[in-house]
Amino acid sequence: MMASFGWKRKIGEKVSKSVVQQFETEDERTEGDGEAGQDEEVDWLHAIKRKREILLEDCAAKSKRLKEEGTLLAEEGRHWEAIKKWDEAIQLTPDSSPLYEMKSQVLTILHEVFPAVKAAEMAVKFRPLWWEGWQTLGRAQLNLGEVDLAVRSFQIAIHLCPSERSLWQDDLKWAWTLQKQQLATKEKIRQEEETRKQILNAPELEQDYDFESDEVLAACVAVADRQTQYEELRRTTVVIDAEGNVQNVVSGEEGSRGTDTPASEQFVKARGL
Repeated sequence: MMASFGWKRKIGEKVSKSVVQQFETEDERTEGDGEAGQDEEVDWLHAIKRKREILLEDCAAKSKRLKEEGTLLAEEGRHWEAIKKWDEAIQLTPDSSPLYEMKSQVLTILHEVFPAVKAAEMAVKFRPLWWEGWQTLGRAQLNLGEVDLAVRSFQIAIHLCPSERSLWQDDLKWAWTLQKQQLATKEKIRQEEETRKQILNAPELEQDYDFESDEVLAACVAVADRQTQYEELRRTTVVIDAEGNVQNVVSGEEGSRGTDTPASEQFVKARGL
């Protein structure tokens, strides 16, 4: 067997100066290799970081391309295809407010009211000082029937961009009109329900009358008036005129009867017979 070759210094053995210098040189070279290895480790970490930055740049570039493709599709009326492109872009850049805002607009066009509100909410979540995001959210909330929330969203948008006249003249003005209509409708429903209760529980029907007296006729007329009022309320519709004023419109020609003497069948209906 061959003996392994290596540097060994035996006790008491004299070593020439040149050999010692050679050994020290090799030792320094070994230490230098170790330091180079450490430098390589630092470079490796830097390379990982750089690779991640490049990946993020690639995602942003691809997201931008998908966004533009979706915009072209939306302009052509291919709304669902546009939404698909934007969803792919959102997967790459999930904090992009414009993507959510455009998606909300198209969903509103498609009458997907609840998803439109959720998309607009994401837009203002990632960019709370963007007035256009709040405008889109307000319009989506109007389509959902959340008039009070829409008024608040438009007010925030105006606070962020008071110079945008469309927010004042179009969005907020229309939201206020719908708010008035909603309140008028609620009041009309309340009156209708109250009148119906008065018909079912008319105080005149709880008394005993002498059928030969005038009190019977007066009681019947009072009950009939409530019945007429109730029928008119049921035919009444709350509408908005061209100037944005709320009006109660009674449909049908019979709405003009007013307090005329009702037909005999109404007395029977009022008494619940």
